[in-house]
Amino acid sequence: MSLLAVSGTKLVDEQGNEVVLRGAGLGGWMNMENFISGYPGCEHQIRQALADAIGQDKSEFFFDKFLEYFFTDADAEFFKSLGLSCIRLPFNYHHFEDDLNPRVLKESGFKQLDRVIDICAAHGIYTILDLHAAPGGQNTDWHSDHGTHIASFWNHKDFQDRAVWLWEELAKHYRGNKWIAGYNPLNEPTDPTHTRVVAFYTRVLKAIRAIDPDHAIFFDGNTFASDFSHFGDAHKEWDNTAYSIHDYSSYGFPAASEVYVSSDEQRRRLRRSYEKKREWMDQRGLCVWNGEWGPVYARKPYDGDATDRINESRYKVLKDQLAIYNHDRLSWSIWTYKDIGFQGMVYVSPDTPYMTLFAAHLAKKQRLAVDAWGADDVAVRDVYQPLQDHILAEIPEKFRNLYPSPVWKLDQRVTRLARNILVSEFMVREWAEHFIGKTLEEIDEIAGSFKFGKCVKREGLNNILMENAKLVQ
Repeated sequence: MSLLAVSGTKLVDEQGNEVVLRGAGLGGWMNMENFISGYPGCEHQIRQALADAIGQDKSEFFFDKFLEYFFTDADAEFFKSLGLSCIRLPFNYHHFEDDLNPRVLKESGFKQLDRVIDICAAHGIYTILDLHAAPGGQNTDWHSDHGTHIASFWNHKDFQDRAVWLWEELAKHYRGNKWIAGYNPLNEPTDPTHTRVVAFYTRVLKAIRAIDPDHAIFFDGNTFASDFSHFGDAHKEWDNTAYSIHDYSSYGFPAASEVYVSSDEQRRRLRRSYEKKREWMDQRGLCVWNGEWGPVYARKPYDGDATDRINESRYKVLKDQLAIYNHDRLSWSIWTYKDIGFQGMVYVSPDTPYMTLFAAHLAKKQRLAVDAWGADDVAVRDVYQPLQDHILAEIPEKFRNLYPSPVWKLDQRVTRLARNILVSEFMVREWAEHFIGKTLEEIDEIAGSFKFGKCVKREGLNNILMENAKLVQ
């Protein structure tokens, strides 16, 4: 065990030896996500809806048990057995602060975070702390848990003040903990000015360093960790800092323009997309960390006989990305460790209480494409196409490309607002009312569906990751 630091383009231990971190994100845990945990909308919406449906005490019981069961010693033991060495821990600011009681620390927030950090340490696994949802929402998507497409974090200084305050509290709590590889102060910012994010990074780094001078910092690029082009020479003020890209490839998703067969041209495009994201760092000799990446996978209930064929193509994307990362000795964290069957290394078994209780609801979510991540909109495309056509007909082209364009194209903006925000909002109470009449014992069993022993291992993915772990030491 050694405190890690950034040295030039590398992560190193206290003896100066290079360390290549390979691991996964614990998405859907302390920052729940709809496609991972199996609900519509945003986490704050389902928490309120469940409290309304079954009462605050039972609701808190479910969420506490969910957090407890989602990652345990058995998960860490399995994770380590694959040769992986680091888990990124996304968390929601709501665990540490209430919006109606700002800057008053909820010590209870440390309960689960400390528990998993300690479990990982016991198995020789580093952790990286990731503020995935900040006050006001630092990006335009569901996973910053603000329920809209406006990233108000950038428009209100008080939201930024609260994020800085939270990192000061985290730094006080975790300074000196050598099993923490570093802090990831803000996940996937979308600052339309491209300047406020740089100013915030300078400010939050200074605040952390006043308390914790030692832990490495991992800064995401702007526009969903894809764009550093406006960072200029800011890095000269930032010590012990690495820079995080999120290297998702469109080839790994249902909306891909073509089936990935690992042709020379497809591999060239894969590498070019990756190189473009890290170009600013390479020009300056800076350290790069790939904080998120990875395909999603087909599921037999939804994709039928095509499931195996689709997944073989997705595994080709996975292998070709890993070949690039190995060549560059890149540290990475694949997304995600555990979910209900779409992307996780392990996923909740279909015969568990949670999955059987919500089987029809999940099928409806899939059909209506109310989750943005990896959506297949074939069943509802005709519903939204007229709205897109209307905008195309009435809005001049030069006014259509609203930020975060080009990451969000016109069709994605329409469907984000109409499907993923509006329609999903109407399904939140429907999700919550599945719990009405359940006893505490039954609620415990529902939450217990997320235990490692109740999960299925995605062997194709895990075997590739395990074999790859042997290649770069």
